Amino acid sequence: MMNRLFTTIATMTALLLMVVTSGVNAAPVSPTDSLVIRFANRTRLVIYAPDKAGIQALSNYDLNKIVREMGMKLDSVPGGQTAISQDGERFLKDTVLVLTQKKDGFTIVINSKDDTIRTKPAGQDSSNRAYTQAKRRRRDKSSFDYGISIGLNNFIQQSDNPTYPALSPFGSRYIALSVGAMPTIIRGKHASLKLYYGVEVAWNNFMFEGNNVVEKGPVAVAFPDAGRDLQKSKLTVCTIGVPVVPRVTFYNSDGRKVGHIGVGGYANYRLDSYRKIKEADGSKDRRHSDYYLNNFRYGVMAHIGIQSLNFFVKYDLNPLFQLDKGPDVRTLTFGIGF
Repeated sequence: MMNRLFTTIATMTALLLMVVTSGVNAAPVSPTDSLVIRFANRTRLVIYAPDKAGIQALSNYDLNKIVREMGMKLDSVPGGQTAISQDGERFLKDTVLVLTQKKDGFTIVINSKDDTIRTKPAGQDSSNRAYTQAKRRRRDKSSFDYGISIGLNNFIQQSDNPTYPALSPFGSRYIALSVGAMPTIIRGKHASLKLYYGVEVAWNNFMFEGNNVVEKGPVAVAFPDAGRDLQKSKLTVCTIGVPVVPRVTFYNSDGRKVGHIGVGGYANYRLDSYRKIKEADGSKDRRHSDYYLNNFRYGVMAHIGIQSLNFFVKYDLNPLFQLDKGPDVRTLTFGIGF
């Protein structure tokens, strides 16, 4: 339809200029100036005129009105050939056409927003296989990205007799900074299997309720009562880790991501650990020590995503503390990533 439309405009414009510049009954003249417009689908619109003034005279004509009249004639004339009226005055009008390129095509606005035509670029129809494959390649390309995760920590007791104080549910916070990649393993129309992997630096904060503090004894870690009122008492463990999570990502009919789900694992190495006490008067005391913590921690994790948000759950499979050096607890962490 577009090819017929541009061909019609070219034929109409050439005849119109001959009428305007040479007269109705005059013989055609040899053009000395021309305007050639090339389109992506190899269609050409060629306008001939005896001089530049003839081409400039196009601004005096209502091309929209001409196209409408030609479009009505095309369906009723065998072979699609027709001619415009030689009464050039019929088409004189101050008309403005604005073409705006957009991601899904282009928009032609004629005179006002109420008279709008929208179409897709030639060769990029949604049913076009090459166009669809190109969208999938852009969607599934692997790239590094940066993220931040925030959440909460808790202890999962493995023995019947807890030997540690209770944790503050909202004070035991988790924060991590990460960089990772997610190449596509299997690509589908509405779902893809991807593999997320990266490196992250994380801080697990275990804040105690009450006035207990953590101390490293000669043979084990202890959590005695400080014997005074404290504003805050916590144990912080900083680790660097490598998460590896296969993900299934889902897309809608337009190729946009709607969500994902994944299950994988991680391995962490302890970089630092310290206790922090904040006294009732606001003074602080920070002491660095290993506190008999396991240097290596590993576990399983799950991801559930909605568009760009990623909800996660992590569970350590090995104890937080060394065997017989501290309470037999695992760490459970959950939160959201951006």
